[in-house]
Amino acid sequence: MQVTLDDYAWAAGVATDLVNTTAEVWRGDDHLPDLAALVEFTDQLGDPSANDEVPGALSALARRASTADLHAVHALRKTVRDLIDHPDRAHLIAGATTLTSPAQGATLIPDPAHGNRTRWAVPLRDGATVADALSLICGIGILGVVHTLGEQRFRPCTAPTCRGAFIDTTRPGSRRYCMPGLCGNRTNVANHRARHTTTRDRLTNSE
Repeated sequence: MQVTLDDYAWAAGVATDLVNTTAEVWRGDDHLPDLAALVEFTDQLGDPSANDEVPGALSALARRASTADLHAVHALRKTVRDLIDHPDRAHLIAGATTLTSPAQGATLIPDPAHGNRTRWAVPLRDGATVADALSLICGIGILGVVHTLGEQRFRPCTAPTCRGAFIDTTRPGSRRYCMPGLCGNRTNVANHRARHTTTRDRLTNSE
């Protein structure tokens, strides 16, 4: 398995998804409680470049994982969350560089979208675990975002009742929620109810 450096946005998305599986975010319900959940998590990761190699290899590693590997993934998500929560540039670079330690150097590989071009890629060392693979992916995602977009892209979720965090790789840098489809909808519903209550109270008081 190898991760290309220009897929940093996808890799940062993996880091975001990983840190938001904790019981802290889901109000006591850990979304990576066992090996089956770990397999499901890796199965759901999108394809970064119209090539199933990276997600497919990650899923294969998850299917061979042990309980010790699961615990290593739990430790990894704490490490990644600490980096997102403390977005000092030097801290991010040092921490993410450590996360890429399972790599086996860097190399050039053919670009499937352009037959006469190559891409920088970082291979995973032989015998690596699913925790090693996720560590490498998260490290590349964080380093890529720091280099390309800046440390201000590491943020807490702005939903009032959410304790999630995320890495914003959107072009305008205007993302607000760790899980837009969930936290954004919850916030919109809460705001709608608050407006409805205010209007109702105003009408009641005017009678």
